[in-house]
Amino acid sequence: MGEGLFHECAIAFVPSSSLTPKSISELSAILQDNGAEVLDPRRNGTIAMDKVTHVVSNTIDFQQYTESQAFMIPVVTTHWITASVGKRRVAQVRPFSPDPRLIFAEVVVTCADLPVTDKESILGAVMALGGQETKDATRITTHVCALSMDHPKVQASLAKGWKGKVVLPHWFDDCFKLGKRIDESPYLLPDPEILKKTSDDEIDIPVNDNLDGATSPNPQWLPLPPDGDVARPPCTVFQQRKVLLGADLNITPRLTKAIRDIIRNGGGKMVDTVDACDMYIGQYRDGEQYVSACQSCKDVGNLSWLYYLIVQNSWTSSLRRLLHYPTPRDGIEGFRGLRITVSNYGGEARVYLENLIKACGAEFTKTMKSDNTHLITARDSSEKCKAAPEWGVAVVNHLWIEESYAKCQMKPINVPKYNHFPHRTNLGEIIGQTFLDEGRLRELYYPGGEALMTGSAKRKRKILEAAEDNACHNGPADGVVVAQTAADVDEDVLMEGDGDKEDAENSPPKKAAAPVPVETPVRARHVRSGKENDTPSVVSTGGRSAKAKARDLLQNIAPDIALYEKEKKRSGKATTPFGGKRAANFVEKQKLEEEEAKQKKTAAKDKSSEDEEGKRPSKKARPSLPDVEMRIILTGFTRWLEDKNKEDADRRKLRDMGIQIVQEGQACDYLAAPHIVRTVKFLCALARGPEVISSTFIDAALDTGKLPVISKFPLKDKEAESRYNFTLGKSVGRAKANRGRLLQGVAVYCTEGVKNGPKSYQAVAEANGAIFKIYRARSGTTIKPTTAEQDGGAPPDPVYLLSGVSADEKGMWARFREMATKGHMEPRIVAPDWLLDVAMAQQVRYDAKFAVENFWQKD
Repeated sequence: MGEGLFHECAIAFVPSSSLTPKSISELSAILQDNGAEVLDPRRNGTIAMDKVTHVVSNTIDFQQYTESQAFMIPVVTTHWITASVGKRRVAQVRPFSPDPRLIFAEVVVTCADLPVTDKESILGAVMALGGQETKDATRITTHVCALSMDHPKVQASLAKGWKGKVVLPHWFDDCFKLGKRIDESPYLLPDPEILKKTSDDEIDIPVNDNLDGATSPNPQWLPLPPDGDVARPPCTVFQQRKVLLGADLNITPRLTKAIRDIIRNGGGKMVDTVDACDMYIGQYRDGEQYVSACQSCKDVGNLSWLYYLIVQNSWTSSLRRLLHYPTPRDGIEGFRGLRITVSNYGGEARVYLENLIKACGAEFTKTMKSDNTHLITARDSSEKCKAAPEWGVAVVNHLWIEESYAKCQMKPINVPKYNHFPHRTNLGEIIGQTFLDEGRLRELYYPGGEALMTGSAKRKRKILEAAEDNACHNGPADGVVVAQTAADVDEDVLMEGDGDKEDAENSPPKKAAAPVPVETPVRARHVRSGKENDTPSVVSTGGRSAKAKARDLLQNIAPDIALYEKEKKRSGKATTPFGGKRAANFVEKQKLEEEEAKQKKTAAKDKSSEDEEGKRPSKKARPSLPDVEMRIILTGFTRWLEDKNKEDADRRKLRDMGIQIVQEGQACDYLAAPHIVRTVKFLCALARGPEVISSTFIDAALDTGKLPVISKFPLKDKEAESRYNFTLGKSVGRAKANRGRLLQGVAVYCTEGVKNGPKSYQAVAEANGAIFKIYRARSGTTIKPTTAEQDGGAPPDPVYLLSGVSADEKGMWARFREMATKGHMEPRIVAPDWLLDVAMAQQVRYDAKFAVENFWQKD
């Protein structure tokens, strides 16, 4: 038997709303059948970047995307797998990138009746921006570029039933000029709108999803739970994250408490210092907290970004949307004094532009007068547009202000794309697609800081710099990294301190990268090992980089830093008040101490006089409890059996040590048990991906009265792992990646008479995101009848019925199968153990042994 199609590929998946664990399970089976190695997440839920050759994700909104750019590891959509299998060869990766800046990704074009130079220009630009070319219109071709429908290539393809679009070359030209992909509808043959109508004819204002939750940098209220739910579902995006609310937010204590509750319920923590946080939420791009958080490579965003994470419950970078990042307090240089108005934008787009203009430091005006300096318009036809040239008002589209804000500098208005207005397009459809430039942000707002960086921060900074250097720096694909093999990168530099030691010890040697025919990037950087501040051998001719400037600045202030560190180490106990402290502070401290001493003396006198008069002494204040350091769900624990008083006393003792025993369904950091058990509490808690420890940790804490080292108490139960056919470490890693969405979109029905009742199975199913329903074989519990054609020709999805073998339950099977089949779904009637097996392994898997007829034969 020959080697499989993907035999040199080590592939990792990123779960998301568009790539569910169920789909991952199905695609993993296809890959493994074709020779690939499918990598499970590490114990902490991350991808092993030192082993992977391809990352499969339908979005760039995951936390290791920048790391994949630094290593030039290709990130591809699921279509890459199906295209490769269909062609029987590994497909190119560029056309299947989820990066929205590759505007022609998944566009497959062929040209008809065009001049050779025009054809080459169009095809070259399309392929540079993620598209593909075919010689003729085939089944995979999406667009034919032609001047008319009469060309033989067009006629032949239509005669064969081809379903793609025939589009004028003007569409490609307008997309190239804007650097964005606009709707091709006005350019479609045989009756293109752009040849029939003028720019003066009306166009509907488009709806744009890019601005959802991103129209204001400082939202006024916390978003409500989705779909009118009374209780907000847990925001697992904050799981094991530490969040700091910046001092410049100026939010009310009530709102702070609401945010704290949401983060804690999602498994995160609120902290008070930059050093302790993973995420910093601030309003402005200044202040000690902001600069320190940025230099330490924390995730930095504003309240709008925080609310977006809460609503979407999925990760996205704060650099993806302009108003998700702290704003410059004094605006962008050059915008102060400008008066800007807006035309032809509506709804959220108009609100967004108003806030963006103010964030730049300019004045927004609702109407246009002669003292206006700029008009931002989505079309070049309106009363404002006609009056603007007469009044000397500059007319531009929104790309001018977006790119000025993204690059932190005012862009010249005479750049062609800022003055381009396609006749039958309202440019509101492409608003909100510009990314912030992290390199420019660092250069202007938080340069330097290398001397104070920790090892983790240094590694993150290397990753950001490598990703920036690997990216294209000009044109429509600005910021895009063209994937190559990870073999071109010196891993010792970026991988330092990365990953899981256990994974590294047990992992096989990394496979060679797949022989994928990819294009060479515009500027591929080889990351060198050695001293961190070595001058690179090749320097860009476009000017000194932010890194070089920061290094020079650091060298200039190095003597001051050294003096500061020397003074800081002085004890300050000598008679002089200047042992690393300011004299004013020293005097103020002395005054405070004297006042406190007077207050204590007065209070003591009052107390003694009250006692002498026979009055009741004041009650002692109860000492405050320490912060909760560990939230633990405990199951299978026998220490407190039938002794409620002992349990209450022990819980208080644990709480005094910073350990809180939480109930089922609450956020937890650890799951503790004496051994692996298939209890509801264990399986529901496991779905959140906590670290699983032995309950002997609790015993040790109670017996010694001290907090033991938790890493010495891992839960090990090889016998149970063998019995249930899973590995606990892999299950925890998958659970962290799945974030409670293992069974998202999977329908699980259950009979009322099932063994142990449906309630416990419902808890396990819903903890893993399933759609759970009781099946009574009556009208009302149905799946909507559909056909394969209505479902787009997709194969039927499985639908499960948890059932026993009683006579009443058996009587429902035929009805259930009929209902599922009519709804174009595959009926699977299983023993409840199937659900327990899936929840324990944290993997959507099915074996015929769980079919109800087979399972109960064992008994």
